[in-house]
Amino acid sequence: MGSSVYIASVEGFTGKSTVALGVVERLSRRVRRVGVFRPIVRGDVAATGGRDYVLEMLVAHEAVGTSYDEAVGTTYEEIHADPVTAMERIIDRHAALAATCDVVVVVGTDYTDVAAPTEFAFNARVAANLAAPVLLVLNGAGRTRAEVAGISDVAVAELEANHAELFAVVVNRVTDPEVAADPTTLVDRDVLVYAVPDEPVLSAPTVADLMAACDGTLVRGDERLLGREASGFVVAAMTLPNVLDRLFESAVVIVPGDRPEIVLGVLTAHASTEFPQIAGIVLNGGIALPEQVDRLLRGIGSTMPIIATDLGTHATSQALTGRRGRLTRESPRKIATALAVFAEHVDGDALLDRLEVSRTTAVTPLMFEHAILDRATADRRHIVLPEGEDERILRAADILLRRGVADLTLLGDPIAVTGRAASLGVDLSAARVVDPRVSDDREHFAQEYYRRRQHRGVDLEDARTTVTDVSYFGTMMVELGHADGMVSGAVHTTAHTIRPALEVVKTVPGVSTVSSVFFMCLENQVLVYGDCAVVVDPDAAQLADIAISSARTAAAFGIEPRVAMLSYSTGASGTGADVEKVLNATGLAQERAPELMIEGPIQYDAAIDLAVARTKLPESEVAGRATVFVFPDLNTGNNTYKAVQRSAGAVAVGPVLQGLRKPVNDLSRGATVRDIVNTVAITAIQAQQLHAD
Repeated sequence: MGSSVYIASVEGFTGKSTVALGVVERLSRRVRRVGVFRPIVRGDVAATGGRDYVLEMLVAHEAVGTSYDEAVGTTYEEIHADPVTAMERIIDRHAALAATCDVVVVVGTDYTDVAAPTEFAFNARVAANLAAPVLLVLNGAGRTRAEVAGISDVAVAELEANHAELFAVVVNRVTDPEVAADPTTLVDRDVLVYAVPDEPVLSAPTVADLMAACDGTLVRGDERLLGREASGFVVAAMTLPNVLDRLFESAVVIVPGDRPEIVLGVLTAHASTEFPQIAGIVLNGGIALPEQVDRLLRGIGSTMPIIATDLGTHATSQALTGRRGRLTRESPRKIATALAVFAEHVDGDALLDRLEVSRTTAVTPLMFEHAILDRATADRRHIVLPEGEDERILRAADILLRRGVADLTLLGDPIAVTGRAASLGVDLSAARVVDPRVSDDREHFAQEYYRRRQHRGVDLEDARTTVTDVSYFGTMMVELGHADGMVSGAVHTTAHTIRPALEVVKTVPGVSTVSSVFFMCLENQVLVYGDCAVVVDPDAAQLADIAISSARTAAAFGIEPRVAMLSYSTGASGTGADVEKVLNATGLAQERAPELMIEGPIQYDAAIDLAVARTKLPESEVAGRATVFVFPDLNTGNNTYKAVQRSAGAVAVGPVLQGLRKPVNDLSRGATVRDIVNTVAITAIQAQQLHAD
């Protein structure tokens, strides 16, 4: 049976769900299977369709392997009808869940049913019965240091009275600088104490929340943008210039339905680089837009959500102002923000150490992804993304910026990039957008490119034209220190991404071959496959380059390199030109890097399976334990990684380019947003390694 942690608060609106999400995220870095449990579920049928929104969000996390129904203890109705039986049911259901998980995160009640003191005492008794140490969440919004300390004293006394064990306190939504400065003295116990500042976006309502609040309907725009958060309201009952002066980022504009000129002006400002991006428009008064305006909006393809309500201006403003947002599974931007703010202000490792959560020896795909994101975030690097107008790039950029993974420059026409971002509802305010055609760096880059390529017949005018290409401009940024790395290929071909790097960046000393690896994330380990994307038919020298580079890449990402030089023959069991190539490559790699553990030629089964290895190569330190697999040609490598990916359900992260002096990485044109996020993180880590060297 796994251990448990009970997350409780003494009142509502503490942001307990943010803390619970942060704890689940941290646990997913240490253990394979995280459980989530709610002793009592909410009865808010109108808002959640009968399902608890906090629980739905948490069970949707990739590390959580339990269903919603498995994670439910009991209901308020059952507690009132028979408290003893309900408590027994909670204990039994928790035990059944804990038996299948490494750790269970128990999320206490939300104060929607009974008086706060009574309800907190009940949470304390449940925690004691589940033998789950308590992580107490206190609300610091608008409270002084003395007030927070007072609430803490009362809560700690209540926990002790009910025999519950306190191990940590998170003061959430802190607004007082004195509380944030030194939270450790707020609790008179030997426990961990953290202060997390108030992040308005986490309590901001989404446009969908506001639509429900005013009983509105979506009459125009992209339904997917209803999930964007609103930071406030602008009542547009004035002339257009005055409305424009009052716009701010993520505002919702309340417009009488008979003011179509305001609607058009606000939409134009939203698409402009000179004004903030707004979240939506609410047409009040039950007046539809004129047919001509509606046709105009349809023709320009506006995605901005426009909501119609029958309420008047005053009633609409009142209805929207009273709506509070929630952290739900349908709010990815809030989730990214919540995870970032928790990670910044709470020492997750210390928290789990105090809980005595042991780190598993297995490395799951999710653990590997978390590891690379954590490493990138710890020492932020500047990455350039040449394909700034692609939807996947923009969505990935939004995630990367919110999570603090890297600083970003996007290349492209700023009007087109920001307009596309606005249509998708993504926030690029923290990114730099550069148009290579008009950049102040264009001439400097052209001069440098000309200096490096004039021996190849490139003249200065050619160079001025060449550097306006986004791949060349991005590569020059990396080479001249304006960025630490580049990620491209979502739109462009591999050749288009790599060619500028080969011309300008060149290879590392001692390696003449640019190659690639995939990190193959299996169920409980990560393997490195090279080369599966770049070199079609490497000769022995190139194969040795690939082996050495792949081993270095593996080591850079915490994988002990044990290199298998793959062939259809193991040892001296076969002959032929292909076997000789692998044999020669193994010898060359051993000469150039004698410290490497390397074996070849070797068949895949002998490299991965200890039982086979004991039969074929019993004395080898690599056979049966290989972590780096070097394929003899691209045909074999590409087909093998795809076969393993599809047949074994592995997550393939890459291709990751290697052998270049500075990090440039190529995306598959079928790359997902998640692939892009991972590749940027990997590129940032490569840049960190370069800086450390």
